[in-house]
Amino acid sequence: MASLAPAAGAVYEPIGGLLDPLLVSADGHVGTAKKARRGAKGKYWQAADKTEREAAKESGGEDGRALLFRRYQVKGSLLHPYRALICIRLVAVLLFFLWRIKHNKSDVMWFWTLSIVGDVWFGFSWLLNQLPKFNPVKTVPDLVALKQHCNLPDGTSRLPGIDVFVTTADPIDEPILYTMNCVLSILAVDYPVDRLSCYLSDDIGTLMLYEALVEVGKFAPLWVIFCRKYSIEPRAPESYFEQVSVPQDGRATQDFLNDYRRVQLEYDEFKVRLDNLADSICKRSDQYNRMRDDERDQKATWMTNGTHWPGTWIDPTENHRKGHHAGIAKVVLDHPSRGQHHGLGKNAESSPGDSDERLPMLVYVSREKNPIYDHNKKAGALNAQLRASALLSNGQLIINFDCDHYINNSQALRAADCFMLDERDGDNTAFVQFPQRFDNVDPTDRYGNHNRVFFDGTMLALNGMQGPSYLGTGCMFRRLALYGIAPPHCRSDEITVNASKFGNSTFFLDSVSKALKQERSTRPPQLDDKFFAELERVVSCAFDNGTDWGRGVGYICDIATEDIVTGFRIHGQGWCSMYCTMEHAAFCGTAPINLTERLHQILRWSGGSLEMFFSHNNPLISGKRLCLIQRVSYLNMTIYPVTSIFILIYTLSPVMWLIPDEVYIQRPFTRYIEYFLGVIVMIHVIGWLEIKWSGITWLDYWRNEEFFMIGSTSAYPAAVLHMTVNLLTKKGIHFRVTSKQTTADNNDKFADLYDFRWVPMLFPSLVVLIFNAGAIGVALGKTVVYFGVWTAARKKHAAMGLLFNIWVVFLLYPLAQAIMGRWAKRPIILVVLLPVIIVLFAVLYVGLHILLQGIIPL
Repeated sequence: MASLAPAAGAVYEPIGGLLDPLLVSADGHVGTAKKARRGAKGKYWQAADKTEREAAKESGGEDGRALLFRRYQVKGSLLHPYRALICIRLVAVLLFFLWRIKHNKSDVMWFWTLSIVGDVWFGFSWLLNQLPKFNPVKTVPDLVALKQHCNLPDGTSRLPGIDVFVTTADPIDEPILYTMNCVLSILAVDYPVDRLSCYLSDDIGTLMLYEALVEVGKFAPLWVIFCRKYSIEPRAPESYFEQVSVPQDGRATQDFLNDYRRVQLEYDEFKVRLDNLADSICKRSDQYNRMRDDERDQKATWMTNGTHWPGTWIDPTENHRKGHHAGIAKVVLDHPSRGQHHGLGKNAESSPGDSDERLPMLVYVSREKNPIYDHNKKAGALNAQLRASALLSNGQLIINFDCDHYINNSQALRAADCFMLDERDGDNTAFVQFPQRFDNVDPTDRYGNHNRVFFDGTMLALNGMQGPSYLGTGCMFRRLALYGIAPPHCRSDEITVNASKFGNSTFFLDSVSKALKQERSTRPPQLDDKFFAELERVVSCAFDNGTDWGRGVGYICDIATEDIVTGFRIHGQGWCSMYCTMEHAAFCGTAPINLTERLHQILRWSGGSLEMFFSHNNPLISGKRLCLIQRVSYLNMTIYPVTSIFILIYTLSPVMWLIPDEVYIQRPFTRYIEYFLGVIVMIHVIGWLEIKWSGITWLDYWRNEEFFMIGSTSAYPAAVLHMTVNLLTKKGIHFRVTSKQTTADNNDKFADLYDFRWVPMLFPSLVVLIFNAGAIGVALGKTVVYFGVWTAARKKHAAMGLLFNIWVVFLLYPLAQAIMGRWAKRPIILVVLLPVIIVLFAVLYVGLHILLQGIIPL
């Protein structure tokens, strides 16, 4: 393999570095730090830390630390009207309730009572959602200041050690190519290699994933040096070659063109080897098994060195089937401090000071599985990684990724350091959460996968309090916070490190003591048989027994949403968290763009949220050091699925159009509709102001509204039903892993979008769509039949009542697109089809009226 070391005298134009850290804009141009700061402020943001910066400048940094991030707040010209409108709407909602109770007149009193209960719940849930948004704050890392603070004159760095966790549970639903691209982006990130380690957790224990990592170890030297040499972004090869076309001659140096083509060719061969892994392992195993006549009845899986694979086997025997195998820990790339350069070696023509060609340590971990133990899903896998990493590298900071995510901005890990090392909040910051971005979502984001209302609105609002919640991936933790250690301002001087809390591994207890002292060995322990035996013991099934793991230590277990509860536990101890805003997305991932998979995803999230409410982690009773508004925010995160019950009742109410006589939920009806429309309009005016300061678009806002309606008539009620069954039967909630595998169609990147897969939870959504479209049709039919009989007031009431039905049909439009499958590629078909269906309902009503006139009143 040819070296990519630069030729003598060559001059390159890197795509950004530490001197212009903040990032590449959406159109690919690189901005300077000054330009990035202007972008961070934006039209509606202003600096909120001027006083702190002036004080730091006057003190001259006497304590040796620095201000490493910038804080911005919404300008008063927008923030004050926003807050005022929230208060005005709160008063308006209270007056609306009082008016309804005072005028408790209805044609159906039981429905009136139910609507009052629903409206009270809507008002309460809106208040829980809105209160945390009174003080949005944007925090932007200052990588120039970090460089000045951490780079030492001798060329070394005092950046903290980082252990990166990647979790995968199924090589089918989570394609291996995605996982290996995630690992490659980590190995190529801009961070000192001796302070970075990558751990892949394979929760199925398959040889295919281990050998894929070995292939990564062979390809990584070429890819990593290419990235460092030319400052490549992004540093996941699949995304890079997909987004960046082959440079034209004259626009790049010949050296770059040669290296580009060489790396692309090697990557194509790397993908072929990954695709062939399953066949090659089967052929190898068959050959070895034929050679062992005495064990012909036990077909084992064999490694390339001729030994049995201790994990899951191709033809599973009793002790090696899926979910039943030994623990495995293997170092694929050793720590660079041992003097082993995993790169291609220094080229004689390279000038002094060229980038480090070594690679970070890479470790494969598969925890032991045994049917008699509860393996605690993703939380259990993360806890096993946490213990294994403590023995090998013991980095002060930890960041975890789902296997379908990759590092999109090579400065992302340094950006998180800015918050952890800052003199103001650094010591008390437990974790730094990044927004989640996706690069496989269809251009119109039909199912709201980007969820920018949450990531760019709600999270910025929480950033102004105790901090954002932990969102499962792309989150940098302080190791001590995961160990259940309180923050410095709440911590006792003496902390006992004992086996009853952390487990009876002497190696691990020693690593905890070092972590408490902020110590990190630059040279990992000797990798002998004794050490590997201990490493496999800390990832065994029984290690958690009799300890605080999964409760007060590590990631919280026994719940579907371990992320929210883990963040809640850490906030409850008094830690704060930060939200990192970068102009060029730090990380990108793959989202389920198929409606069914998307609904399964939010079913798992909403079910886990309800589990949290009905557990000892209930925000009303636990978290002794949570600030009040932070508690309100967590309460909102746990009970929001309940709102769907009342939404479902309201959306099914159009059956009343079938009743011949006038039926009014509230009298006087005109005044009721006016009040109702007023409070609804005020919500969207507040939303318009949120759009201004969060920087999202109206399309983002509308997609959020649409998918909330779809979820409220499908996944959220299903989650409530699951929770009800759980409370009655005491059986846990079981949700499957969301499949990231897409429909095979090389000609259509978004083919999975048009693949409609029917599941029972979609039935209520379909009924709601039919009922409301039918209600509009019946209303039109009644208009035809009774137009000459109805009074002007009744016509007005009918028109006002139809507004709700039309609104629901508009919100369920993406559901109708999903049902149409590939026909939805031509939106004009649905635009024509919906009115036709409504007219058919009208014609059917008129026909039935004529046919049954005098027999059944319609």
